[in-house]
Amino acid sequence: MTIIGFIISFGLLLIAMTVHEFAHGWVAYKLGDTTAKYAGRLTLNPLAHIDPIGTVILPLFLFITTHGQFVFGAARPVPINYLALNNPKKGIILIGASGPMANFILAFLLSIIWRFLPQQNAVVSFIFANLIYINVVLGVFNLIPIPPLDGSRVVMGLLPENLSYRYAAIEPYGFFIIIALIAIGMFDVIVAPVIKIVLSLLMF
Repeated sequence: MTIIGFIISFGLLLIAMTVHEFAHGWVAYKLGDTTAKYAGRLTLNPLAHIDPIGTVILPLFLFITTHGQFVFGAARPVPINYLALNNPKKGIILIGASGPMANFILAFLLSIIWRFLPQQNAVVSFIFANLIYINVVLGVFNLIPIPPLDGSRVVMGLLPENLSYRYAAIEPYGFFIIIALIAIGMFDVIVAPVIKIVLSLLMF
């Protein structure tokens, strides 16, 4: 059952991450950057977005260490050439926000569809509930304004250019900052309540 649970959770996570990364590439393409398209990333094929560590090893590690209670991961980031954008400052905001927004939109659509499906089917309810939850978690978590998360891209686009460069300079340390904040309970204090609010808005 543990293996089956991981396979199902992994599949749902892969769907959410694929939609997330596709949104980044699609918005970038619409704003003038063709990098993602020619890199083969402007697709909903999950295989194009898999990262061995972030997409496979990390979710498996979290699934095992939390006894199947929590699964999270990261896809291979879509390559973006911000200099190719028609309006780089505006573009970085829209591209950064597009991934989380795609997850929220998918969660919203799933919550509507779920209402019209037979609630007696435990398998269907499990899949929809978990896919909605995973999309909301992925969307909220990525809005944290710490590089390289998407929220930092939005902040970079809003800051004056000199401050934006200084802010971006912390990106090599961003992963360690995120891990440290999670270790001291940041996820439970800040992120988890936001996730609950979003889920309540979806009447979930």
